[in-house]
Amino acid sequence: MRFARLALIVFYIALPASLFAGIKTGDLPSANWYAHVDLSEMRSSAAGKQLYAWLKEEVFDDLRDEFGFDADQEADAITALATADGGTVVVIDGEFSQETQDRILAITAMAGGFNTLKHDGKDYFQIDDESHNHRHESIDDVAFISLAIANRLLVTSSEQQMQAMLGNGGRVAGDYDKAGAMLILRGEKNFVQAGMQTQMFDEDFGWDSNLLRNTEQLGLLISDQGGDLAVEAKLVATEATVANSLASIVRGLISLQALSGEVDPELSQFLNSTNVAVDGTVLTVKIAMDPETMVEAID
Repeated sequence: MRFARLALIVFYIALPASLFAGIKTGDLPSANWYAHVDLSEMRSSAAGKQLYAWLKEEVFDDLRDEFGFDADQEADAITALATADGGTVVVIDGEFSQETQDRILAITAMAGGFNTLKHDGKDYFQIDDESHNHRHESIDDVAFISLAIANRLLVTSSEQQMQAMLGNGGRVAGDYDKAGAMLILRGEKNFVQAGMQTQMFDEDFGWDSNLLRNTEQLGLLISDQGGDLAVEAKLVATEATVANSLASIVRGLISLQALSGEVDPELSQFLNSTNVAVDGTVLTVKIAMDPETMVEAID
């Protein structure tokens, strides 16, 4: 349903006065994966504006058509995450006009069953594809949505999570004591931050890889680095030998692509500028380029 699509859009982007502005260790509960896009930071940075223009063309139209709001005009940040117990959560921060709020509810109501509910004096809505009355806990069948927290749109796959968030000002419920286990990368100005427990690749995507089974976490950061647009990925392996093996594979793939006569000049520059390093069990792949060339390579 639409909620599943929204979560996928936010995670696709990650491959971005806000609740999660510049995520740092301790800001998120323990999660299977998360993705945070800081649109406000992008708009204020010369390097970020190039990436923002790409998102506007490639993603914002989908958000407007699917969910009834214009991210370019009204969204400051989008955060999605999934926990084992709390299901999937999407939080969109921004100043939503009454017209936009009405449109969001009208579009989501068209998904199926639509029930108005209340918790802690705040309204939220159940959108059910199969029944007006039956309660599910599957992201494919049901979602809960609320605009009761000022300047914040909350969407969850779990009613318990929605109620908990309404009771504490929109903060995601979960085990924050283990938040340090999440790999959270930061730079000068953070545009996109994302992370995943790598076993989720096998469980959710069916990638049966021996190398992935010997890794623990993956982190991604897109940021402003001295005016350049920087993309950094870190992978935490279970052993140093695994990290070194992965580094060899990445360097080999880069070398093969660079030698190909069919590689576009932008992509060739992208590959030649990529730095691969290993520190113990941590593999880091990083590149920083002028924003226009970087966005052309990504595109």
